[in-house]
Amino acid sequence: MGVFRKAYVYVRDHFAGILSETEAGYMFSYDEEYLSSEGASAVSLTLPLSNTEYTSETLFPFFDGLIPEGWLLNVVSRNWKIDTNDRFGLLLVSCKDAIGNVSISEDKI
Repeated sequence: MGVFRKAYVYVRDHFAGILSETEAGYMFSYDEEYLSSEGASAVSLTLPLSNTEYTSETLFPFFDGLIPEGWLLNVVSRNWKIDTNDRFGLLLVSCKDAIGNVSISEDKI
């Protein structure tokens, strides 16, 4: 399965897993080291800690919910020249310092 773009997902600044945009939609998998670490917590209730790869034809609702809405979405879209329908692209640029314990990065830190 071809991967188009990747996002590195962090929980409380600890690398937790990889979200990928694929030919079939989206895939999320937890990092093995993160799963075995003490105090590991799930990214969301809908993506519990597991060795299983989660797949979806659409961007997982939890990640889509991190993307700004309304006027802020328009600002992000305009400033980074990203179509508002490119949800993965918007996630990559607008969720590096997201509110809450989950953040997204284009690069593994």
